[in-house]
This record gives sequence, structure tokens and C-alpha cells, in this order.
Amino acid sequence: MNKEKTIMVVDAKGGGLGKQIITTIKKELPDAYVIAIGTNSSATSAMLKAGADESATGENSVRVASKKADIIIGPIGMVVADSMLGEITPDMACAIAQSDAKRIMIPFSNCDNYIAGVSDMSTGKLIDDAIEHLKSVF
Repeated sequence: MNKEKTIMVVDAKGGGLGKQIITTIKKELPDAYVIAIGTNSSATSAMLKAGADESATGENSVRVASKKADIIIGPIGMVVADSMLGEITPDMACAIAQSDAKRIMIPFSNCDNYIAGVSDMSTGKLIDDAIEHLKSVF
């Protein structure tokens, strides 16, 4: 296991998805260094409580952390401008999309985006699949 990789977890709204992701990362990869980046303070707080090593909130934090991260994980909306009810700004989406980090995107068909070919998997199964991939690249 590579202890030097930084995992950035992105979430919006109440941070529920990010909280689940971080809880699972810390269980499966306890030595992982996780930075929680919320689009708002509620999301950031939830992810920090889940065990993130570091956290920050807002657009500039997304830009800065995207440059430091080796792996970025979050809902697919993190790379779609104006998604998540407008919480993902164009600059946030661009910073994440242009990052040199590997991106693990959890496919949710919402916020007026339909993802063809994605079955109606539960959130838990989607997170489990994302974490299995994370473990393979960590």
C-alpha cells in the first residue's frame, strides 16, 4: 500500500455521499491520506466527522486540492458545471477535470444528467465498486 498518495473526496449538499466514501476508505485503506473538499460547510463537516485527515470548503479549495491530489473521488457531477443544484461552479468542474489525478466518478443519473448504461445500483453498491477500483490504483 502506498502511504504517500493523497485521496481527495468531493461532495456537496449535506455531504452524505462523501461521508460514506470516507468511512469506507478509512476502513479499507486505513493508511490513506484523505482530503475532504465540500462545496459548502455542511458537506465539509460531515466528511471531516467521517475521518478525513484534512478538509476545506469552496471553489478555491477545489482548485488547490485538485493540484495536490493523486486520486479524486466523488459523484460524476463533480466534473459537470452547474451540477449538484448549482454547487459545482464551472471553475470547480474544470479544475477537477484538468487535474493530473486519477478520477473515480460515481455515476448518479440526476441533476438533469442521464448516464446511459448505468443500472439502478444502490448507493452502497456504487460506493463499494468505487472503493474496489480505488484499492487497485492506490
